[in-house]
Amino acid sequence: MTRMQSSARSPALLVGVAVALISGCGSSVNAASVDSSPSATPSSVIPVVASTNVYGDIVVQIGADKVDVVSIISDPAQDPHSYEASAQNQLVLSKAKVVVENGGGYDDFVGRMLRSAKNSSADVIDAVDVSGKTPSAGGELNEHVWYDFPTVGKLADRIADSLAKAAPADADVFQQNAKTFKEELTSLQDKEARIEADHAGAAVAVTEPVPLYLVEASGLRNSTPSDFSEAVEEGDEVSPRTLQHTLELFTNKQVEALVYNEQTAGAQTEKVKQAAEDNSIPVVPMTETLPQGEDYISWMTANVDALKSALDS
Repeated sequence: MTRMQSSARSPALLVGVAVALISGCGSSVNAASVDSSPSATPSSVIPVVASTNVYGDIVVQIGADKVDVVSIISDPAQDPHSYEASAQNQLVLSKAKVVVENGGGYDDFVGRMLRSAKNSSADVIDAVDVSGKTPSAGGELNEHVWYDFPTVGKLADRIADSLAKAAPADADVFQQNAKTFKEELTSLQDKEARIEADHAGAAVAVTEPVPLYLVEASGLRNSTPSDFSEAVEEGDEVSPRTLQHTLELFTNKQVEALVYNEQTAGAQTEKVKQAAEDNSIPVVPMTETLPQGEDYISWMTANVDALKSALDS
């Protein structure tokens, strides 16, 4: 998640009951009750903390009723880059046996909080490390690896292994759930392959790099000026020249769709969105955190389907 540009989406402190605690029944990370007291987690259930509800949901898909998951960030208005820990966050982290973070500089607050919580025994799973991805030559790492389905498949296996170490008697359950989850990821990759078969090389624009792994896996070409998407990601002002070059992608109809991060809307990204709409270029909204009422697979299915529909129109 990037630094928010809109004053309506300024970073907020997560305090008190704002932490979403998963009740361990496999339900959505957005719909769980809140209780992070030490007595809330039965001894037979593995306490897990995830930096965002994206990773929290993946843990639930694999751990089912054997895990009790706290997702620290589930609100689009919260920014991992500037997140400040609360006492309750540190309490649940002090009890966690497994911690899942994105890594790559995306959610550095997790490491700081773990050190403050003095929990050195937790198994910390870093999604970027699991991915094996490194910065491109002369560029920066795209840390938004949850939009990369092969990485998420590797992460599922890593989570299953970690849970199995914490609860060996349930290892078969975790491995089977990971297998089922990865089969659903394969279906998503098949959808990407269909987009590539129909639209290989098609040019699209993005407001920032969040969905690029999905875009590239679908055989599409990102035509956005890098200065534009990087400035948006860092919360910086886009130069007038760069903004003009970006708007020309739509006025000159050089792209077939705009993939738009709804969670970092600001004056300049709104201008880009308006330019796309004014020139009848489809806008595909995507988000960084899990929408209310969705799980990871249903969310990503909707994202891929929306991209395909935009390109087919």
